[in-house]
Amino acid sequence: MNELHTDPETTGNAPATRGRGTGTSSGTGIGTGIGIGIGTGIGTEASTSDGREPATASPASAPDPRPGTADPVKALMNRHHDLCARAVDHLEIAAGLEAHGVTDRTAARFRHRDVFSLAEEMYARFPRDPDAPPPHPAPAHRPGTGRPAPALLALLPGLLCVATVVAARSTDGRSRLALAVLGILLVGLAVRTLLRRGPLAGPHRAASGTRGWTFWLLTYAFLGDGLLEEGLTGGPDGPWSPATAPLLALALACAPAVWCAGLFTALSGRRLGTSRALDDFAASARPVLLGAFALFLGALLGLLALCGTLLGEHPAYAGAGALGALLLLARLLTAHGFPHAPAVALATAGAAEGLSLATVFASRLPGCSLLSVPVQTVTDAWGAGSVPALACGTAATVLLLHATRTLTRASAHAVPHEPR
Repeated sequence: MNELHTDPETTGNAPATRGRGTGTSSGTGIGTGIGIGIGTGIGTEASTSDGREPATASPASAPDPRPGTADPVKALMNRHHDLCARAVDHLEIAAGLEAHGVTDRTAARFRHRDVFSLAEEMYARFPRDPDAPPPHPAPAHRPGTGRPAPALLALLPGLLCVATVVAARSTDGRSRLALAVLGILLVGLAVRTLLRRGPLAGPHRAASGTRGWTFWLLTYAFLGDGLLEEGLTGGPDGPWSPATAPLLALALACAPAVWCAGLFTALSGRRLGTSRALDDFAASARPVLLGAFALFLGALLGLLALCGTLLGEHPAYAGAGALGALLLLARLLTAHGFPHAPAVALATAGAAEGLSLATVFASRLPGCSLLSVPVQTVTDAWGAGSVPALACGTAATVLLLHATRTLTRASAHAVPHEPR
């Protein structure tokens, strides 16, 4: 007898009718009429023991749960096996599914009201060895967490900067220069240590060039406004006064930055545990992000006012405030696994400040006087501090809009394994 081979997917969704066969005779199920009989005589159209069609993984993250599919949730578990294996709770699975493009609408195709409900079933059904160790020891590796940063460590950059300013103002000549350089190195080491622990620590390194652009932005905050003013007036004819107050305030602001980031991480984690849909979590996490950002900005402006008063300098609210906001948002995004946008924003702001200085001095070349017109116009209207305010403020605004979309996702608070 000729054997007919048919693909289960070409036979539609009609159920297979079981039949009996003898010996080694075999047949195929076409439509609704003929069953398969092998060996002892009872067969089905599907190859699974319970008579259902075996699940096959589709190219998409979520297979299509069509009628006749054996177990779409099991197929989804097989596709995201590693995610289910390393998850310590269903929240990590929900966050991972969202990162792979599974939405609440997709979850409805699996007969679940939202991704969280689907993740609960996947976590409950995934086979685990009770004697095996947990996937990872503790949730300390979540984005924005890590080993707790002691209060003294958060205050260390500011305290070292205060000591450096006091020592530099108490000396002169080469001693002042040596103490200033030593103090800057110590502050930099303290900040680097702070970024490795606590809520501003991240599992991945910052993108290439981020440190260089950050150093340039801080250098401009210290020396840039004075150099720009000298350049616009034909100088510099000698040393110009650096802006110590903004740099001191930014160093002291490391402490409120750590505390506000920790507040955002803690409250977002609670919202993640109580939310029942991705949209609900995003709606509840967005005010938390904006509130933490506003709290930091208020603390930074207060520190700028304090440092300006104590040192007798202009506090540079606009320029230093915009720079502080940019640095905080950039670090938050990097710590949660989104390093690309911060790198672009920092590079853009730094390039804008460098270009403003370059055009001022390049305008002294024959026939190039028009190059300084844009910077001259801006500084005549709002002062030299308007250049960093516009550069950093624009970049910070773009990052804030980006953060309200990315840091309010459940996937931003999962355990990342690759930078996004």
